[in-house]
Amino acid sequence: MKSLLAAFAFLLAATAAVAAEGPYNEAADARAEIRQALSQAADARVPVLLVFGANWCGDCKVLDLAMKGGSSAPLITREFRVVKIDVGRFDRNLDVATSYGVPLKKGIPAVVVLSPANQVLYATRAGELADARSMGEAGILEFFRRVSSDARPGS
Repeated sequence: MKSLLAAFAFLLAATAAVAAEGPYNEAADARAEIRQALSQAADARVPVLLVFGANWCGDCKVLDLAMKGGSSAPLITREFRVVKIDVGRFDRNLDVATSYGVPLKKGIPAVVVLSPANQVLYATRAGELADARSMGEAGILEFFRRVSSDARPGS
């Protein structure tokens, strides 16, 4: 029962926290941001996490809140350089998603993990995060634990 209440509180907070401002910059130059993140990732020797989503998407908002302040936040900050890429109403940056092998028709949010050399280490291909609201904070954390482990050299 406590976990159910915690999940409900998390979802309520997620909705309220992002209602005023969306997590995705609709005017951003996605390719320029990726280039910058790849450069920073090379210096820090960490992979780049691309997060494809949209400001209207409830699951994208929940994922963003979890990445910023949930139990996943320390892991993501430590393990990745993050670039959020706006897909609008599936009319923006589709070429970027396609170039990294992300089938957005399977749902958003979608993620790609890149090596600092711009090689795909992982990509959601089956809508793995498209139900972030029902995954809850624990499910999102477990997802990123698995992805960060798989993205380490020698994995």
